[in-house]
Amino acid sequence: MNYEITGKLIYKEDVQHISERFQKREFVIEIENERNSQWNDFIKFQLIQDKCDLIENIPLEETIKVYFNLRGRKWENQGQTSYFTNLEGWRIERVQAQQASPAPASPLPTPDYRVEDIPPSPDQDDLPF
Repeated sequence: MNYEITGKLIYKEDVQHISERFQKREFVIEIENERNSQWNDFIKFQLIQDKCDLIENIPLEETIKVYFNLRGRKWENQGQTSYFTNLEGWRIERVQAQQASPAPASPLPTPDYRVEDIPPSPDQDDLPF
């Protein structure tokens, strides 16, 4: 399942080497609540393997768009079953400040003649049919 969301980067961890063959990096973005900043959302994502460098050169407080997959895992240990959900990032883009909206297109030029100025064609008469 592919999703995308835009928010401000507020936290990023160093790369964690879980094993010789697996590494991950977590980061958090803040999603502003337009009505009340006390209700802002803080969303944690993880990057794995070769994607860990995607966040390397992005400074904190930068607004970014994160493309991610929703992943779920089941884990059983000593008769207990646990379920985990991860938001796994696979692409990150910096979001530029919105530029001023472009000026509206100028209207089409008006012709310099009137309909009355156009001569009728020879086969045209004034009958309505």
